[in-house]
Amino acid sequence: MRLHDKTAVRRRPPTPRKGVYELYWTFASRRHQAFEARLNGGCIPWSDDPIIQTFKFCNVFRAIDRVSQFLIREVACGASSETTPQDQVFQIVAFRMFSNIRTWRELIRLLGEAPRIKHLRTGEFLKALDQIKKDFGGLYTGAFILCANKAFGYDEKHKNHDALFRYMFLDHNCGERVIGAPSLRTLVSLLQSYPLMGPFMAYQVAIDINYSELTRFSENEYVQAGPGALRGLKKAFLDLGEYSPAEAILWMVDQQQDEFERLELAFTGLFGRPLHGIDCQGLFCELDKYCREAVPELTSARSRIKARFKPSPEAIQIFLPPKWGLIASGTLPGIQSIHPRADPMINFKYIDGTQINLDLF
Repeated sequence: MRLHDKTAVRRRPPTPRKGVYELYWTFASRRHQAFEARLNGGCIPWSDDPIIQTFKFCNVFRAIDRVSQFLIREVACGASSETTPQDQVFQIVAFRMFSNIRTWRELIRLLGEAPRIKHLRTGEFLKALDQIKKDFGGLYTGAFILCANKAFGYDEKHKNHDALFRYMFLDHNCGERVIGAPSLRTLVSLLQSYPLMGPFMAYQVAIDINYSELTRFSENEYVQAGPGALRGLKKAFLDLGEYSPAEAILWMVDQQQDEFERLELAFTGLFGRPLHGIDCQGLFCELDKYCREAVPELTSARSRIKARFKPSPEAIQIFLPPKWGLIASGTLPGIQSIHPRADPMINFKYIDGTQINLDLF
């Protein structure tokens, strides 16, 4: 049930923090305009915003981030004719656990095809992981905080994950259970029931599965706030009223058209697709990072943005789930070098006791 449903009981909505709440929408507009400028062949810098020029931020739409693009194109929507639906579930779960394109490509090279459940049964999957770790020193990215890695008793993280996959797909027929899930919420709950699958990782994997043709759930049906989003919510709102963090995120989904119009911000969506729950969730995480520079007085557990902006040298062909029905085309060009402003000059002023970046208005 959507929060604006007239049959819903009226509750006190979140209370915006003046200035910072508006930064949420301003950042969304400016960050997505930077993506569009790059997609359309514009020259660096793709944004006039010095913070966006200097620091690394995820795309406004999760589906067009580099790793998600690879997953959608090569894993969720790129299965071979020999791949069963159960194999495809395994592939999506395994890819997201590593979130590392190099690891996936090496697995395919060593196995001669994309990993399948049969490779778990024979031990070939673990053998390939051992070889990749030996060759490259690591298998994972730092994209997600993974749960405690000794759930199956091994000292090495990847061996616990191999044991997890065998537990899921050989012992508990996870593929069939995923395909039969009646809702996104149920799918998240199913994934979360397995060891090493915390609430946020289960939600992320469920969204990945939903990019494929295996399920057809609305991304606005359910949302799970991650640690970064919770920090962003605390900065954007004085309080959440009578809403849970997840409900507050879906409330933002409902507000988007009115707020972009009210603030006179350009935002046409992703080839016409509006923000969905997963996108608004991610935006709160990015807002938390953005505010470390724009509104440093709003302290949190993180005090600085660690990663500076370095565009990938690899071109990315935009590919979105065909079932979305979007007319989407274009290539993000690879960039060999960039020299962003290292020390942006930002015009700050206090509004109601909060330091606000006036360059954004």
